[in-house]
Amino acid sequence: MEVTRRKSWVVGITGASGSIYGVRLTESLLSLGYDVHLIISNAGWRVLKEELDFQAGNREAVLAEHFGGYEGSLIYHPIADIGATIASGSYLVEGMIIMPCSMGTLSSVAHGSSDNLMGRAADVMLKESRPLVLVPRETPLHAIHLENMLALARLGVKIIPAMPAFYYGPKTIDDIVNFLVGKVLDSLRIEHQLYKRWGD
Repeated sequence: MEVTRRKSWVVGITGASGSIYGVRLTESLLSLGYDVHLIISNAGWRVLKEELDFQAGNREAVLAEHFGGYEGSLIYHPIADIGATIASGSYLVEGMIIMPCSMGTLSSVAHGSSDNLMGRAADVMLKESRPLVLVPRETPLHAIHLENMLALARLGVKIIPAMPAFYYGPKTIDDIVNFLVGKVLDSLRIEHQLYKRWGD
């Protein structure tokens, strides 16, 4: 008997500035009909509060209010839930994006330190050869940051720094956010209409 499985992605939001990137990515995937398994680090919750006024009191209620009403479904996993479905390679997902990705999380992934669900889920992507995209948002970068990125790139991880372009004529912050989210979706071969392409 054939089992029909809805396609799903894992999205991680860490404590780097730029939490709007992860929120917009989640919204975009949900609107395209994908299910999203969402992990938010403790520092990520703090940045969501500081930058977007997400209240962390009742986290599941906050997420349900913000991400409800889309075609896809949101599944929230607490960062400490190391026994979550996505901690196992036998649970099928399309891949994982950590956006924004702090240097601490990037280092954890680069060195296989699976001490929470964020690191474990990323480790699963590596061992199962599934797409893993990291969007670091830090400046300036020192040698350890760069060496960790190089180690991950050599493993096939896509490193997409949060570097906006301006050739398409952005007028608002939303335009800049949409461009970067669109570049992530492009890297995963997911069609979207988030920004105007060169030549269009």
